[in-house]
Amino acid sequence: MRDAKPLQLQRRGRGVALRLPVLIQLLGFLLLLLLAGVARGQQSPLPPVPPAPPLAPELSAVEKQLNNLTNNVAETISDNFSFCVADPEEDWNEAFNYTSDLSFVDKCLQDTQGDLPQRLCTPDEVKFYFSSLYDRDGDKNINLKTNINCNISSWGKGCDPGWACATDPVPDPRIHDSNNIPLRRRNCQACCEGFFCPRGLTCMLPCPLGSYCPRATANETTGLCDPYKYQITPNSSSTESCGGADMWADIQSTEEIFCPAGYYCPTTTKRDSCSSGHYCRLGSTAEEKCIIKGSCDENTKNENIVILGACLVGALCLLLLIIYNCSDKFLSIRERRKARSRENAIQLARQQVKAHEGWKAAKQFARRHVNGMQDHLSRTFSRRKSFRQQVDPDNSSRRVQEAPLMGLDKTQEMSDSAVFAAESINEITEVMPSVIVDVSDEGEVVAAKEKPASKGKHRSTHTQVFKYAYGEIEKEKFRQQNKNNLSFTGVITMVKDQQKEITRPLLKVEFRDLTLMLGKKKLLRSINGELRPGRVTAVMGPSGAGKTTFLNAVTGKVNGYKVTGSVLVNGKNVNIRSYKKVIGFVPQDDIVHGNLTVEENLWFSAKCRLSARMKRRDKVLIVERVIDSLDLQGIRNSLVGTVEKRGISGGQRKRVNVGIEMVMEPSLLILDEPTSGLDSSSSQLLLRALRHEALEGVNVCAVVHQPSYTLYNMFDDLILLAKGGLMVYNGPVKTVEDYFTTLGIHVPDRVNPPDHYIDILEGIVKPESGIKVKHLPVHWMLYNGYEVPSDMQDDLKEIGEQTPQMSSSPSMSGSTPHCLPLRNAFTEERDRLEHHLSKPKDLSSRKTPGIFMQYKYYLGRVTKQRLREAKLLAVDFLILGLAGICLGTIAKLSDKTFGMPGYIYTIIAVSLLCKIAALRSFSLERLQYFRERESGMSSLAYFLARDTIDHFSTVVKPIIYLSMFYYFNNPRSTMADNYIVLLALVYCVTGIGYTFAICFSPGSAQLCSALIPVVLTLLSTQKSTPMFLKRLCYSKWALEGFIIVNAKKYPGVWLITRCGLLFNNTFDIHNYMLCILILFMYGLFFRMVAFAAMILLKKR
Repeated sequence: MRDAKPLQLQRRGRGVALRLPVLIQLLGFLLLLLLAGVARGQQSPLPPVPPAPPLAPELSAVEKQLNNLTNNVAETISDNFSFCVADPEEDWNEAFNYTSDLSFVDKCLQDTQGDLPQRLCTPDEVKFYFSSLYDRDGDKNINLKTNINCNISSWGKGCDPGWACATDPVPDPRIHDSNNIPLRRRNCQACCEGFFCPRGLTCMLPCPLGSYCPRATANETTGLCDPYKYQITPNSSSTESCGGADMWADIQSTEEIFCPAGYYCPTTTKRDSCSSGHYCRLGSTAEEKCIIKGSCDENTKNENIVILGACLVGALCLLLLIIYNCSDKFLSIRERRKARSRENAIQLARQQVKAHEGWKAAKQFARRHVNGMQDHLSRTFSRRKSFRQQVDPDNSSRRVQEAPLMGLDKTQEMSDSAVFAAESINEITEVMPSVIVDVSDEGEVVAAKEKPASKGKHRSTHTQVFKYAYGEIEKEKFRQQNKNNLSFTGVITMVKDQQKEITRPLLKVEFRDLTLMLGKKKLLRSINGELRPGRVTAVMGPSGAGKTTFLNAVTGKVNGYKVTGSVLVNGKNVNIRSYKKVIGFVPQDDIVHGNLTVEENLWFSAKCRLSARMKRRDKVLIVERVIDSLDLQGIRNSLVGTVEKRGISGGQRKRVNVGIEMVMEPSLLILDEPTSGLDSSSSQLLLRALRHEALEGVNVCAVVHQPSYTLYNMFDDLILLAKGGLMVYNGPVKTVEDYFTTLGIHVPDRVNPPDHYIDILEGIVKPESGIKVKHLPVHWMLYNGYEVPSDMQDDLKEIGEQTPQMSSSPSMSGSTPHCLPLRNAFTEERDRLEHHLSKPKDLSSRKTPGIFMQYKYYLGRVTKQRLREAKLLAVDFLILGLAGICLGTIAKLSDKTFGMPGYIYTIIAVSLLCKIAALRSFSLERLQYFRERESGMSSLAYFLARDTIDHFSTVVKPIIYLSMFYYFNNPRSTMADNYIVLLALVYCVTGIGYTFAICFSPGSAQLCSALIPVVLTLLSTQKSTPMFLKRLCYSKWALEGFIIVNAKKYPGVWLITRCGLLFNNTFDIHNYMLCILILFMYGLFFRMVAFAAMILLKKR
């Protein structure tokens, strides 16, 4: 993973992972290479340095050598320690760029009388020092290994901590040990300020920036040299008891060398107090201004920015409160304006209908008046002509000459009468000004007087939408009221007006020998019959007869079942799912969106399921007609309601459930117990609406329980099922009593026929003829000429028949028995897989809106739902903010760990809370989604719309959390860097939450959301966890991202601590963008998994 070849070689040699001490050894070795230019003075003969003050050229030479340290070894550092050095030049300048103040070098040259180059450590000495600090197991050694200068037989003053000696001006190359350490025994003295001298060696190294390396002072009370805490040399004088600094390593080993908090050290020998209005962290080289100056006194260690977090949270809460309140007000005001405008449009439509009827009557009256005037003028002219012929019979030639003139006068008279008629009509139209009902794109209705259309342009059709819709509805009501008073001519006219072209495809469904099995249990057995368009069919039977199963089998919802027989559509053996765009299925449960209004539920179904080419005014007409026919006008703007929040009543909810399917203009409408929970009047209202649909050519089939006699007579056909999924009757309602009469079953007086038949099938009432209930299905098969199954031959023998009667009844003329051959298990499994995995061809000839348009509709719906769920979102934000306060207070930032514990808690808390919140996006609407998917709506548009709206929470939640955690914990990294990492984390865990919500039940999903973050975080932080397993944990990449952005803010004296921490946790400072990318890729991957699971998993 890393480019550090020396690290790899040591790893192979030891056979175990390198630990922090080994890394420090190698880092120290390369650090000493920085001083190679200075140490070169020890490798070549130099003239003796006179004991005189250093000359200016000497200081310039040392300054030049120190300025070139970074440039000399930048490439080496980049190659071997790239995992902890973000920018080699910048990091090493922050650690060893002394060009701003070289006073400590000048002073050291004076103290050493010019032999500073002879006192600096060589690379071999540094390598020996760092390799001796720790053993192979990583444990710290109290004493260093012996060397040529410091051993049992030879321990000079320079071997003490904080002391150093110089080499000979002309060293003898023959005098060195196995580690190539030169002999240092000349002119030993205390380590210069700004340098540190390791114990057991006799050389000096410069202290990094951010450290404070003064001369140590003896503490007679403790017997230690303050501030470095090493022991005073025994039997030494007061001037020789303590030297300088003795060590630079990680902060846990050498915290004393770091510039203390509350102070800043511009150089390694100078320490200044932090002034008022500023704060200074541990290891600071400059003081930093406080945002609120009054909160920082003198020697402030860290700024208290809790008040800033509180202000940020307050401002964010105020903004969200304004948005939610304004949006709620906007929705309510918009609905009220639409309601007022709609009422105006309805009134105007009613006025126009009445005026139109009055105009027709006036027109007919004007025509009769004109015809009468013409007859009167004709009679007057005829009398005048006859009178003239009698008075002047001899003047025939004159009459012949005047004939053309008379004809001209008559023509003129006719023209005058026509003008009169036209004027009369104009007068009628003038007293009835035309009114237009305008509708905007948002559905707002505005009444305005008609304006003349501009030349060459057509009037916008949007201005006629509501006028057209309400006008048609009012016309239908007007005709319905007056149809009983029509004359014969009026009846003919009404019939012609109602003979509209049926745009829906007609579906005739036939089922032949349909058998449905679940395991070895037969749910339906040998069902034969048909459902015809334009008729309303009732499916009845006792409990357990398989009525709902029969509807599922007819509509092709047979996943997990074994099906034999066939279902024919318009006489063709095709998959009925090919017509799903024109099939409406009303489930037994009221599966509607509780956080939408009645009108919003209906409108969404109409927009997504009606033809994309249909004009808006036609869609408005359909929706308004359904609302009017189901009597939903009074609650159209009321929320449907949920279990927690009360909405409309149960009966009204049932009608909305039916209306969702009616607004899509189905060709086949299947209803599972639509009248359950409705009173008699509501049931009749619903049946009248269904009969109106049947007049449009719709094939309606409904399961009903105990209908009243009036409701029973409103059905056209009846399917009666017995227990075990056997058919007892399928035919017109009018002939059902005749059929059962032939079997000796008579309906008593004042007894509802369907109740009597169901009581017989239930076994409550025994037939008077003595016929057994289990024989009724066999009698029906014999009556229609169906083949009796082999497992019912015993029943056939009991009723005294040896072979089934093959004579066909009139109701089933033209039908033939149908029996599929037995298939082996392989063929059945292949057919089952093809049924589940193959997408049936669309044969409905209806082109519904595409994915992008449905995505737009879904987006609008989810936005309204989220605005109405603002309280839940506010609770999520509140809990997240409280978690930030608690974790920011408990897990205070520790410079020794770069705040790692706080970030670990952050990953666990944010993952848990965001996953649980993400479960609501899909788990609460599982049933609604399955219903919409079965109707042909786009699953991709549904998923993308919900995910898009959830991006708002994804963006806001990191701000809520950080506004508390960041300002209570106060890490060194910027809030922007932490926000980017936390944003990627929230995006990742939200995708995982989607997967849990779709794949598991709500209880299991919540349990996984709580356990997975803890388990993965523990795995990713344990050193014993295999690396490949760590990389699979998203928490590893989130933690690495947090540590990287924080580690970059620890330069200078923190360099060894930074490298050690990153190395121990196998982090790379260059992997910041990689961490962000992997988190986002995890989120995208789990969203893809969630979508695939949503498509493939069956309905539970």
